Amino acid sequence: MKKILFFPHLRMQSGHHQAAEALMDLLDKRLNDIEMKKIDLFTETNSLLEKTIAKGYLKWIRHAPASYDFVYKHIFNDTFSNERQFKWYQPIFMRKMKQIIEREQPDLIFCTHSFPSSMLSKLKLKGKCQIPVINVYTDFFINSVWGREGIDAHLLPTEASKKTLMKYKPIPKHLAISGIPVHPDITGKTHRHRTSFDATDQPTVIVAGGNSGLGCIDNLFEQLKLSKSFRFKVLCGNNKKLLEEIRSWNLNHIEAMPYLSSRDDMNELYNQSDAMITKPGGVTVSEGIKKNLPMFIHSALPGQEEINMEYLVPAGLVFELSSNNSLEKQLQHVLMDETLMQRWQQTVNQYQQQRDIKNDTEMVRFIESILNPMSEENLAEVKSERRYLYSVPE
Repeated sequence: MKKILFFPHLRMQSGHHQAAEALMDLLDKRLNDIEMKKIDLFTETNSLLEKTIAKGYLKWIRHAPASYDFVYKHIFNDTFSNERQFKWYQPIFMRKMKQIIEREQPDLIFCTHSFPSSMLSKLKLKGKCQIPVINVYTDFFINSVWGREGIDAHLLPTEASKKTLMKYKPIPKHLAISGIPVHPDITGKTHRHRTSFDATDQPTVIVAGGNSGLGCIDNLFEQLKLSKSFRFKVLCGNNKKLLEEIRSWNLNHIEAMPYLSSRDDMNELYNQSDAMITKPGGVTVSEGIKKNLPMFIHSALPGQEEINMEYLVPAGLVFELSSNNSLEKQLQHVLMDETLMQRWQQTVNQYQQQRDIKNDTEMVRFIESILNPMSEENLAEVKSERRYLYSVPE
């Protein structure tokens, strides 16, 4: 039986965990005799430290977003150098990572966050880890913390991110554009373009991003109240205060929804919707792309989400909302414009087509090629059959 470890970051639910769970459930359905386990390096090192960091992270973004943005962009997202990363903590986490590997004896390791990837890269360069490691990126860019040297494979979000990695020497071998992993229960959907609006059949718009209590959403909610041409379904997650507040409005065109634990329920909600208003989190946007839903960005958290926006808006994959203009008019302007919708659809199609790994079957096959290395002869045969390469040419 093969054993696979997954390393997200911290225990609070995030895109890192969602991407790990998407791959775990996919492999569980497709492969036999496989054991999988999700581990947080910080919790293994010190559970009190993990709780402190998780709480501190949320407080930092909420109360001092400008300083968080500065630190992230100038330390953790220095594209070509990680020399400014703090060094004192690395031996502690490298030692713990080595202990985990010795205890678990895995056959393959996935990193869905940059920090464990960095620790594994350093262990590999020191010759203290021989286990294959795959980086799984959950944003539309690659920050400087991610491990590069020694990492065996990279599941990349975009063509641009592939070009970024290919600037480094030596060039990482196993590069595949897969997009950000989306759970297999979130199935594809054909977008239904509306050319008119009927008061008896209002277009349904999902509103996401208020579940953590972060982000500038107060102005958005005031605009929702005025936009009666649409039916809004607001995902409140575990934010009970938000759920109760929206329900207290008692407005027929706005429905507050609690945390949806079932992915089947979430998939059905996507199927019933015409568009989505959200923040630019990597996994959420990737789900919207897979569901072929036009997406409108209402706000972005400092750091990762703002950098995602720098890719998504110019690429034409999302529409940025202006807080100075009517929400209702902005939605109508985009969704009822046939030319805009055709252009957006072409952009989404091109984004999908640029992928080396285009579906779950190809994803499993790619992972199997790392988990069970083939002979050079068999690998060459597989490569010749596929529309993508498992590795960058020498």
